[in-house]
Amino acid sequence: MSAAAGAAGPRLELDHLVVACRSLAAGRDWCESTFGVGPAPGGRHALMGTHNLLLSVASPRFPRAYLELIAIDPDAPAPARHRWFDLDDRALQEAIVEAPRLVHWVARTTRMDIAVAAFRGAGFSPGIVVDAERMTPRGLLRWRIALANGRREAGGAVPLLIEWGDVHPADSLPPNDVALEALRISGVPSRFAALFESAEWTPDAWAPLQARLGSPRGPVTLSAPSLPAA
Repeated sequence: MSAAAGAAGPRLELDHLVVACRSLAAGRDWCESTFGVGPAPGGRHALMGTHNLLLSVASPRFPRAYLELIAIDPDAPAPARHRWFDLDDRALQEAIVEAPRLVHWVARTTRMDIAVAAFRGAGFSPGIVVDAERMTPRGLLRWRIALANGRREAGGAVPLLIEWGDVHPADSLPPNDVALEALRISGVPSRFAALFESAEWTPDAWAPLQARLGSPRGPVTLSAPSLPAA
């Protein structure tokens, strides 16, 4: 997903959708039953005490997009900070007991500092930029990500910002017949929506984030409805 905040603004693309799971085994089962395709191995995040599985959902409209199935790593020590994507939130933990759910999205940039400034100019707090990494079967992945104390702003409608190093995880994901067709965002002011071009925007809806995908099992719609206050 590309966008520009004016001629000198950052170029932003949808990087990936985040699906929270109670465990990676539950995430794998859900992925296979929902899309008819199994996810690829991901890795562990020492910074956050989480681990993941990945599924390519790239399409002409959203090149290099992928789905991240993420869960708290039971074998990892508790991190010194709040885990990302509200994974420490009790309401979210209760919500994913029955099935994984879409909770957030991540926007890719090659100009992190300018993108952070653009988000602040639009009235949002992207958080602090930290360095992160994880080992994969193909080597070490490194990236910079903006974290707002583990919280999802606007219920997940406002993305996290990420800037990858030399390697992008989507480049090694096996191809499949799952494709992201549309992304719908709601509940954010127009000055923020103007940063993006490829999403569908609505001022008010029950779901702050909604994704429509095609798959071998047919059309799939994932929604991230707002959670009640814990």
